[in-house]
Amino acid sequence: MYDYLIVGAGLFGSIFAYEAKQRGKKCLVIDKRNHIGGNVYTKEVEGIQVHEYGAHIFHTNNKRIWDYVNQFAEFNRYTNSPIANYKGEIYNLPFNMNTFHKLWGVTSPEEAKRKIEEQRKTANISQPSNLEEQAISLVGTDIYQKLIKGYTEKQWGRPANELPAFIIKRLPVRFTYDNNYFNDRFQGIPVGGYTQIFEKLLDGIDVKLKTDFFKEREELETLANKIVFTGMIDQFYDYQFGVLNYRSLKFETNVLDDTDNFQGNAVVNYTDSETTYTRIIEHKHFEFGKQEKTVITKEYPMEWEQGLEPYYPINDDENNTVYKKYKDLADQEAKVIFGGRLANYKYYDMHQVIGEALVTVEKEFGK
Repeated sequence: MYDYLIVGAGLFGSIFAYEAKQRGKKCLVIDKRNHIGGNVYTKEVEGIQVHEYGAHIFHTNNKRIWDYVNQFAEFNRYTNSPIANYKGEIYNLPFNMNTFHKLWGVTSPEEAKRKIEEQRKTANISQPSNLEEQAISLVGTDIYQKLIKGYTEKQWGRPANELPAFIIKRLPVRFTYDNNYFNDRFQGIPVGGYTQIFEKLLDGIDVKLKTDFFKEREELETLANKIVFTGMIDQFYDYQFGVLNYRSLKFETNVLDDTDNFQGNAVVNYTDSETTYTRIIEHKHFEFGKQEKTVITKEYPMEWEQGLEPYYPINDDENNTVYKKYKDLADQEAKVIFGGRLANYKYYDMHQVIGEALVTVEKEFGK
């Protein structure tokens, strides 16, 4: 008999299992995939740590969370500085003086501010009613047309003028020559990949992979006193209030034998509407690799349907109303703990999942 059955070997489930074991509890961790680590999983290919489910760059302002993950791996000094490719034109992200100089030839912050303000005034949008109007009212038409519109429409699978304005509440605009995408104090990639972190978290804990909770639910629920569930909350309740919607992704990964450096950067976003993928990841650059070959992944957004991997919750009013009904049921559960991105129907960065897991552990066991 286990104290906890933990459904999902991603960040939330693995951290809960680790902390429970530290307190003398017996856990069984299951996952329907054939590996631990959830979407953070990395696999070595040609001596390169490949981020199997898209780029994962760790960043946080919280020293407690930074110190926590550094127990399990050494982090390098990687700084996320993606670039945008618009029909062969290269721009720095986030929007900064390098971007503005390339767009307009301006060299001073004052010139850049004036240019953006001119375009905002010309657009004359007082109450943005959709994403397109919201973006133009924030950064003007040039940045919107070249660096936001195509990428966003691919990402969400809908015209920007049909997307709600709240998706882009604000856009980071810097009037400095700073290409660091994140403002957080701590940032890096674990040397040797993320999977080692999960191996250490789950060391000495029973783990069953290729195990689908819903196919073996009746038996699995008898094995433990409590359940920690990190899957889709609507599936847990047999979709009784309806299906929650997501955007999904498809990854196309290739080893390139004939080059050691494909694009000179870990992440390049393709912001035109004609290119069908949103970005190319070149994995070796996360660890400043010098290998003879390179590995790239093209990332294609796609409509989610049951059976596909859910990545981004669509937190519009309709879906949030449905989620609230499931949340009300979850709050009444005495023997089930819900945690993570899918169970909370909320997009999380890695540090936010870790923070949520540690708060849940404190609630369950005390500080």
